[in-house]
Parts: sequence; C-alpha cells; structure tokens
Amino acid sequence: MQPLPFAALALAGLATTATGAGATEAVTYHHQQVDGLSIFYREAGAPDAPVMLLLHGFPSSSHMYRDLIPILSKRFHVIAPDYPGFGQSDAPDAAGYAYDFQTLAQTMETFTEGLGLTEYTLYMQDYGGPVGMRLAMTHPERISGLIFQNATIHVEGWSPDVVAQFAPFWAERTPQTEAPLRQFLHPQTTRWQYEHGSTDLQRLSPDAWTHDQAGLDRDGNDAIQLEYLWSYQDNVAAYPDWQDYLASARPETLIVWGQNDPFFTLEAVKGLQNLLPDAATYLYDAGHFALETHADEIGAAILATMGR
Repeated sequence: MQPLPFAALALAGLATTATGAGATEAVTYHHQQVDGLSIFYREAGAPDAPVMLLLHGFPSSSHMYRDLIPILSKRFHVIAPDYPGFGQSDAPDAAGYAYDFQTLAQTMETFTEGLGLTEYTLYMQDYGGPVGMRLAMTHPERISGLIFQNATIHVEGWSPDVVAQFAPFWAERTPQTEAPLRQFLHPQTTRWQYEHGSTDLQRLSPDAWTHDQAGLDRDGNDAIQLEYLWSYQDNVAAYPDWQDYLASARPETLIVWGQNDPFFTLEAVKGLQNLLPDAATYLYDAGHFALETHADEIGAAILATMGR
C-alpha cells in the first residue's frame, strides 16, 4: 500500500514563516527509515530548542497538527510523525505486518532515536496516549513533560456508548462483533468525529476529514485499522501501570481538552487530575479534535505553561 499522494499533503498548507521576536521557522517535510519502513514527519523550530513530539490520533495523521506546529515552533523544536498505516508513512499489508500498539510504540521509539532525540515533551491525542505512555514507561529519563489532549488512561473516561461497541469485539472477534467497528471507517463517521461537540462549525476545515478519509479509503487500509482497534484492548489492560507511573513520577503535565468529546469524557480529565494535582487544565467548548477550532488557544496555553 502506498502513502497518500502528495496532492493530499498539500491540504496541510504552505510552510509557515514569520519575522521578529519569537519568529516561527519554516515547516519542513521529511521521511525517516525505521526498521524498513518510511516514516513521514513534519518538523519546525530551532534545532537546539526543547523538543516537542506530537503524537496523533485516529483516523488522522500529523496533518491534525498543521495549525499548532507554527505556534509551538516559536519555542520548541517540533517533530510530528505519521504512524505506519497513516498519512504519508508506509502502510505494509496487514497480513505481513504487526499493527499493534506495542509495535507502534517501538517504531516511534526507534524513530526518535534515529533523529537523535534524547529528551522531549509529548503531546498526546487519542492514539497518541497509548503510544506516548509506552514511550514514557520505557524511557522515563527522556520525558521533560506531557500534554494530554482527549487521550484517556482511565476506563471511567470512556463513553458508555463506545464501550458497548468495543466490548463484544474484544471478547470474541467475529464478523458480527467486527461490524460496529467498521462503522468507524465510513466517511460519515469520520466527518462526525470532527463535527460532534464542536460549537464553532465555521472554524472546522473540511480538509481535515477529507484528508483522513483519503487514508482510510486506500486499498487494504480497513484491515490495518481493524488490527489497531483490536489491539486497543492491550492499552486498557495497561492503564493501571500507566496510572502508577504518573502518580509516582509526577512529570510536568498540561491537560487541554475538548469537553464535548463523544469518546473520552470529562471523567478522563478527573482521573488525570487525581493522579497529577499540579497539572494545569484547560477545557474548551469543542469536540474530540479540539485543535481544529482551538489551535490558537491550546498553543497559547502550552507556551504559557510548559518548559518555563
């Protein structure tokens, strides 16, 4: 399977530059070879600045950070990769490649090491949560801070409606239990993920769900995404370990959250706050993909609170 054609990448917009104090640097686009796979990533900011690693969610890619990267590059060296099976990264056939979160985290770890990244703040949205928490657990010495954006590590943080869809699938994988999960791959669902809970639809760019759906619609990608969804149960099983790590290590943490998220509720925020009482929390009148409407506000919160 091939990555998205370059024309789709153009939806991300032109590289952004500015002048004067706190100027942004051009957003550039690269590929890194990782264990035989070509991993695409976006990069911006001064190379000697503190590193911010942006880990994306389903069904998006680093494209979801297109508005945030120029803001963060004023202070951080920003790196935003696409996972295997997403965006511009390679997407080998699911029959010959392990699309699970342990493998994904290992790939991202090798990716960071290939770039010589020895310390970074993790921005984690959705799938970025389980990827980032594995990176943090494996190499806590590399973590200078964590940012949670609509990424839960608590069972209580899941919407009951979503649990009802996943539970039968994880209990016994059959065509019947798989069918509700296939709904997540449909165009109307992709658009719904962006629009549901958003109170400022005029700020939602159709490029977001159009770009995501182009990836989902590639030949063989349904099998890839179903493997990731099947593997997500391993993340739930790891929640207690991740909670113990946060309660013990107490890394500098920021919570930024679209409070109308149909997947991960405000109970997820409460769980993080209980573990990390010193974490700053900002709630936005937005949905699962809060960056689509509140990138400026979230970017300002990060610059005001992280790495001071």
